[in-house]
Amino acid sequence: MGQLNGRLALITGGTKGIGAAVAHRFAAEGADLIIAARNSDDLEAMDDSLRTKGYDRAILVPFDVARPEPAIELSNIVHERFGKLDILVSNAGMLGTLMPVSQMPAAEFEKIMATNLHALQYQLFAFNDLLLASDAGRLIAVSSGAALEPRPYWSPYGAAKAAMEFMLQSYVKESKGTSLCANIVDPGRIRTTMRADAYPGEEPTTLPEASAITGTFVRLARASCGDNGQRITAEIEGWTPTTGDEARWQQLANGNFVPA
Repeated sequence: MGQLNGRLALITGGTKGIGAAVAHRFAAEGADLIIAARNSDDLEAMDDSLRTKGYDRAILVPFDVARPEPAIELSNIVHERFGKLDILVSNAGMLGTLMPVSQMPAAEFEKIMATNLHALQYQLFAFNDLLLASDAGRLIAVSSGAALEPRPYWSPYGAAKAAMEFMLQSYVKESKGTSLCANIVDPGRIRTTMRADAYPGEEPTTLPEASAITGTFVRLARASCGDNGQRITAEIEGWTPTTGDEARWQQLANGNFVPA
């Protein structure tokens, strides 16, 4: 029996990168999955990938996190079919163009903010009652180290993630006295498309794959986990840095790794 057996989990941005890795891990741990993403082809490919591993009960939902209506529509469906939601992984994000904030078109700035900040509020509005209907509702919001310290050209993304974290921490205080726990996960330096877009000169093979950090998500999603209002840097499991690079990883924000 898996650690999440029988638990209903919604994962946004669940077809690529960290979201896809978490979906595969949750499936292996016995969770019932709702996978939400914008692209229908990506959803079908994700379903095929899960089926190759023997998992055939994922619910696939075309979903744009940057608008409030899809979250409300999906919450109505979840309410009618399940009456509760045990786990929400708010993962979908958008880096945008790295450029001076003074030169960024308003439309792109607004889209970055909507995807990385407004989306969480839309999801809290839509799924709060369903999470509270669970005996142990768990919310995991994916953030970034960019939220912690200003850096050139990262203004919209970093500001959105910083504000998202503030919102999540406020929500934790507002939910005091309930069975709901909500936490922030900083994935650190992980081999994803977003990371490659941000650092095109970086050799991707020097970074762990997204699957290496899914243990942190499982721990926070368990009904028995009592962590609440924490900002947690994901632990890297089953991975070892390239020879000669171990000391650098130990000095990084997510330097804690469990060797393969």
